[in-house]
Amino acid sequence: MLGLPQGICACLFDLDGVLTQTAKVHAAAWKQAFDEFLGEREAKASENLAPFDPVRDYDEYVDGKPRIAGVTSFLQSRSIDLPEGSPQDPPHAQTGWGVANRKDEIFLRLIDERGIEPYQGSVRYLVAVRAAGLRSAVVSSSSNCRRVLAAASLHAHFDAIVDGVVAERRHLRGKPHPDTFLAAAQELAAAPAQAAVFEDALAGVQAGRAGEFGFVVGVDRVGQAQQLLAHGADIVVADLSDLLQDERR
Repeated sequence: MLGLPQGICACLFDLDGVLTQTAKVHAAAWKQAFDEFLGEREAKASENLAPFDPVRDYDEYVDGKPRIAGVTSFLQSRSIDLPEGSPQDPPHAQTGWGVANRKDEIFLRLIDERGIEPYQGSVRYLVAVRAAGLRSAVVSSSSNCRRVLAAASLHAHFDAIVDGVVAERRHLRGKPHPDTFLAAAQELAAAPAQAAVFEDALAGVQAGRAGEFGFVVGVDRVGQAQQLLAHGADIVVADLSDLLQDERR
C-alpha cells in the first residue's frame, strides 16, 4: 500500500519540502540575509556580486544543509572567504555565523507572519504509515524543526526527531553525510536496510544513498527529478500521495 519494498519497517522523513511547505520560506529568508550581506560588501569594497537566486542557488548551495555549511557553500560560490565566527555571533556580525543567525531571525519572523502549511498528500501518507504499523522519524538540519512541526500540527505522527539541535549535541555531520539519518534509524531500532528515506534535497538524497538505506524516495517539488535520480534516489515522485497504491487505482 505504501509503495515501499518488502522489509521496510521504518520511514525517515526530511521536513522542509517533503512534509511542510517551508522551502519557499527558507529560500526567502536566505535571499534577504544574503542580499543584505552582499549589498553591504558591495558598498564597502565596490565589488559587483550577483544576488542570491532563491531557486538555483538555494537548491545548489543551501537546501538540506546545516545553516553554517550553507553560508560557507554559497559565499564560496561568490569567491568570498568569511571568518566562521561562533554560533553566539549577533545577526549582523561579519562572520559566517552572523549571516546564518540573520537568516534564522528572518525565517522565524516569516513563520510568525505566514504560518506553516503541511502538504496534504504528505499528511495522508503519514496516516497510512501509522496505520501500516511502521515507525517514523523526522530528520532535519533545522534547529527550528520542532517549532515548525508544532506550527503544522504534525508532532503526533513521529516516534523520533533528529534535528539540528540533536545533531549539534551529538556532533553528527550534516547532509550529504548520512549521520543524522543513521541516528534516526537507530532511534527506531531499524537497520539502514530496513529504513526508507524521503528527501527533496539533492544533499539529502546523497545522504540516503551514502547510508545504504533500503529505499530512497526523491520528492520533486521544483522540477529536478533527473538530478534527484542522479544523486541516488530509487524513485522520484511529485508528492508522497503518489506512493499510495489505493490512490493510484
